[in-house]
Amino acid sequence: METLANNSILVFALLIIIITLSISSSSAANSLSLNYYDQTCPHVEYVVANAVKKAMSYDRTVPAALLRMHFHDCFIRGCDASVLLDSTKKHKAEKDGPPNISLHAFYVIDNAKKAVEALCPGVVSCADILSLAARDAVALSGGPTWKVPKGRKDGRISKASDTRQLPAPTFNISQLQQNFAQRGLSLKDLVALSGGHTLGFAHCSSFKNRLHKFNASVDVDPTLHSSFAASLRSICPAHNKVKNAGTTMDSTSTIFDNAYYKLLLQGKSIFSSDQSLLTTPPTKALVSKFAASKQDFDKAFVESMIKMSSIHGSTGQEIRLNCKVVN
Repeated sequence: METLANNSILVFALLIIIITLSISSSSAANSLSLNYYDQTCPHVEYVVANAVKKAMSYDRTVPAALLRMHFHDCFIRGCDASVLLDSTKKHKAEKDGPPNISLHAFYVIDNAKKAVEALCPGVVSCADILSLAARDAVALSGGPTWKVPKGRKDGRISKASDTRQLPAPTFNISQLQQNFAQRGLSLKDLVALSGGHTLGFAHCSSFKNRLHKFNASVDVDPTLHSSFAASLRSICPAHNKVKNAGTTMDSTSTIFDNAYYKLLLQGKSIFSSDQSLLTTPPTKALVSKFAASKQDFDKAFVESMIKMSSIHGSTGQEIRLNCKVVN
């Protein structure tokens, strides 16, 4: 009987340890909260949305810029607003790394931050403002909306050299899969988040590899629809001299829809990385699913955005008073 009692105590003790561990790991995973600012800055979401809406009324490219900015922030050191920091004389920051030179609309975040600071000084992080602005950019462009978990802290480290970690438009499917998996993102997340390419513009430098000297035997990527390839080559000749030459990412570049996937199936994608989504059965099936149903795409995109925007930055330490500089 004594042995049985001792065994029961041991089992109970082990259960307590397991429960404690699961609670602590779950609270670490859920340290972001939907109602994080309910008491300290209840109007933050309205203020940020207003800043995005105002900027959009002057410039229809703002939503694409904010969505891309958020993506590029989260993929380096987690979502800690490191992409917003300015370079200094002695130090080159992320925004001046090669893949980020074409990022723009930083002023939208600065304006939102200024308005938020006027209401709730020193309370809301730049990282949270960027996450909210990216959500608003999608919603105000005809896409879905979602509740953004909040409570991120701003990082103090930003290195231009770290931008090499961003997925490149020339990546194949295995490179993309590895890049996303390193950040806890699945193949479904990869295909859904690639749908963000429904907004925006691509410069010739990002896809010229498909138009000229594609490989030793062909000049143009054979997976490109022939007339589409011809139109791209007229915009981006081999010795392009036009600085900002390029094309919109899909036929409705200011509307968040599923046209990107439909065009992808027609051989009218822009990047090699887009085309690579058709090179494995699981990713091709998801492309077909999202092309057939905007509702399915919207649902998957929301789930993947919440997942991506919850990647924790190990360097998040403060609430920056000015998003461009550390405190």
